[in-house]
Amino acid sequence: MTTEGVEMFIEGFSKLSKLEKIQFLSSNTSGAHSPERFVELLKSFWHPNQESQKIFDEFSENTITNFFFPYGVVPNFLLNGKIHNVPMVIEESSVVAACSKAAKFWQTRGGFKAEIIGTDKVGQIHFHWEGQSNLLRQLFETKTSELKEFIAPLEKNMVARGGGLKSLSLVDKSELESGLFQIFATFKTCDAMGANFINTILEALAQKWKDIVANASELPESERKLTVIMSILSNFTPNCRVRASVECAIEDLAGSDLGMSTEEFIWKFNKAVRIAELDIYRATTHNKGIFNGIDAVVLATGNDFRAVEACAHAFASTAYNNNGNQYQSLSHCSVENGKFKFWLEVPMAVGTIGGLTALHPMAKVSLDMLGGPTAEQLMMIAASIGLAQNFAAIRSLVTTGIQKGHMKMHLMNILNHMEASEEERNQAKKYFEDKVVSFSAVREFLSLQRKYH
Repeated sequence: MTTEGVEMFIEGFSKLSKLEKIQFLSSNTSGAHSPERFVELLKSFWHPNQESQKIFDEFSENTITNFFFPYGVVPNFLLNGKIHNVPMVIEESSVVAACSKAAKFWQTRGGFKAEIIGTDKVGQIHFHWEGQSNLLRQLFETKTSELKEFIAPLEKNMVARGGGLKSLSLVDKSELESGLFQIFATFKTCDAMGANFINTILEALAQKWKDIVANASELPESERKLTVIMSILSNFTPNCRVRASVECAIEDLAGSDLGMSTEEFIWKFNKAVRIAELDIYRATTHNKGIFNGIDAVVLATGNDFRAVEACAHAFASTAYNNNGNQYQSLSHCSVENGKFKFWLEVPMAVGTIGGLTALHPMAKVSLDMLGGPTAEQLMMIAASIGLAQNFAAIRSLVTTGIQKGHMKMHLMNILNHMEASEEERNQAKKYFEDKVVSFSAVREFLSLQRKYH
């Protein structure tokens, strides 16, 4: 062991028990906690039920404890004429409140509407091959049926549910990289996210295609060598997409809390969205706000928020979003013929069966709370929550400013950070009811209170 401790190298860490891992880390971690307190703190977040803890431990590798996030709910969320209570897992204090406020606002104005534009998932087999591309294309066209027949047993169960492989095509990438080709496949995976299914099919297709090329009398013998580089699903699924929207008469947007005329509010709101369509700096923050909502639902239901975000950001950067390959806002606004319309289109591959959705007990609770949705219904719920969050954020930005509401919600976090007592917390909440919240203002308030007492 070095004198620094944290630089100690260890072999076989994964083979240690959970407690042994913690004890090793406690003696090799620098910081404010003593080794004893370090162990005590990590153990305090273990689930009291051993069976539940075993489930959480097996989600990942080298697990030593649990990292808690708040689990909140947006009630009375009207979507396609049906009320939902939407679970959200997020640590940002103002998000659930903002979504709840937007839900209440739109509940009396027709609620949110959503529709599925498509559900195609994507997979690719990337391979290297040197030869006459026209001969390879001809071979692929004659062998496509054979490839589909070969994987039929593997997709039997998915086909029975209405899904399976939809299409196969050969893509020539050799102009970009010598000898580079791919088989591009599309799938329908019903209520499953489908990653394992897609990857299994792709790997089987890759081996079969390699064998076909190796034995193809149609090709010169020198062109029968094919090297599979990788077979993997793509998280870019622009044709697995959902549209969410709200609309109402212009006069229905009136409100005493706007601090301006309805006309000025609509003008500023529309301009704010337009800025996000034109400026990448604003677009990034604008879309991050949308994902404050979407990610929270995706997490609550045990889905992969990294995949959902990666896909949507790629979508926001391409012509699929009608933007000429410049990153821009996922949401859009129009004011025409006395109507205000606000909408977004976002690709989203989620599932409601299999994977973590079937293993995490809270994911099951979330899906039950939502009434056992299909994957398509979950897409519509998550996208609509994203739109609600975006509406609430823009409304705040162009009226009172984002910090007023955000810092009000953040007050408890600041008080916790400053180790305020329960009495000080109650005094602070009352004091800041009509004042701007900031770290310095709260620090000054507590200092005066403590000095006085």
